[in-house]
Amino acid sequence: MLIIDDDMRNIFALTSLLERYEMQVLYAENGKDGIETLKNVPAIDVALVDIMMPEMDGYEAMRQIRAMEEFRSIPLIALTAKAMKGDREKCIQAGAIDLLLEGIFRQYGFDFRNYARSSLRRRVRNFIHDERIGSVSLLQDRILHDREWLDRFVYSLSVNVSSMFRDPHFYVTFRREVVPLLRTYPFSRIWIAGASMGEEVYSLAIVLEEEGIYNRCRVYATDINDAVLKKAKEGIYPRDLMQTYAHSYTRAGGKRLFSDYYTVAYEHAILNSALRANVVFAQHNLATDASFNEFHLILCRNVMIYFNNELQAHVFKLLHESLATFGVIGLGAKETMKFSPQEYAYEQIDKTARLYRRTR
Repeated sequence: MLIIDDDMRNIFALTSLLERYEMQVLYAENGKDGIETLKNVPAIDVALVDIMMPEMDGYEAMRQIRAMEEFRSIPLIALTAKAMKGDREKCIQAGAIDLLLEGIFRQYGFDFRNYARSSLRRRVRNFIHDERIGSVSLLQDRILHDREWLDRFVYSLSVNVSSMFRDPHFYVTFRREVVPLLRTYPFSRIWIAGASMGEEVYSLAIVLEEEGIYNRCRVYATDINDAVLKKAKEGIYPRDLMQTYAHSYTRAGGKRLFSDYYTVAYEHAILNSALRANVVFAQHNLATDASFNEFHLILCRNVMIYFNNELQAHVFKLLHESLATFGVIGLGAKETMKFSPQEYAYEQIDKTARLYRRTR
């Protein structure tokens, strides 16, 4: 038993009581010291955590404890002598999200446990608000007992905001630096990880078609979310986005009229089916699934910014194992190969476009 409390009177009273039941009790006087004690004494079975403490309060201590793999399931009991309105819910929220993610992983195999907490908490709060659920605990109960709730939740957590020819400089550089490398292969395997609604998939297909190598490529477009993959496979987008996409297409070095690649039906634009002729859409979880082929090009752009350091390292390893020697990997504008465990094996093709070539 670990007691985390800054008041020695409380520690003495609780220790005296618990030792009557032959419990071994340790204590720490603030959240930071409590976390260090947990790390140094892995045999601790439960922690009593005071809410109001100096240096690191109980809320933050519980959040950090829950964020660590080895302590995700340890019981945490919040204590306070001066309970304020909302304290109970705040305590639950501090650890409930981690319990929710652990439950989803154990029951369904979807692993969101190492997603960046700030973004994750925001998305969970938005989902609770949109679904009009009172708390994370109620959400957990519904998800673990109803697969439809899980599907909606996974859909909400997936990062589905994208656009065609997003970051035109990337595609200009891709045409100049990467296409010549792909031309050297009789056949190229390409993996787009985190394909979402498919905008990046079709953008790449257009570039490959215009450069005359699409018929020698197989593109694997994967995402954790099966629902968005179905939408991606349809290739149907709002018509009012086409003008914006056309502008980005031109800036990305487009060689034709963007309107050549779609037909209009009422309020929607339907992309030409030829653009997905060499595309395989498949569900794949970067957090839990293994490599499934060797690729000459991997695009994993604007995906890892939503992962914590542990999951980023795991994904870098997965991508490295999936990339052929002298293959190319493309990352998002806020992502970098620098400081990754595999940095030594890559040379930078273009800093701004975040393109790297494996050299060993």
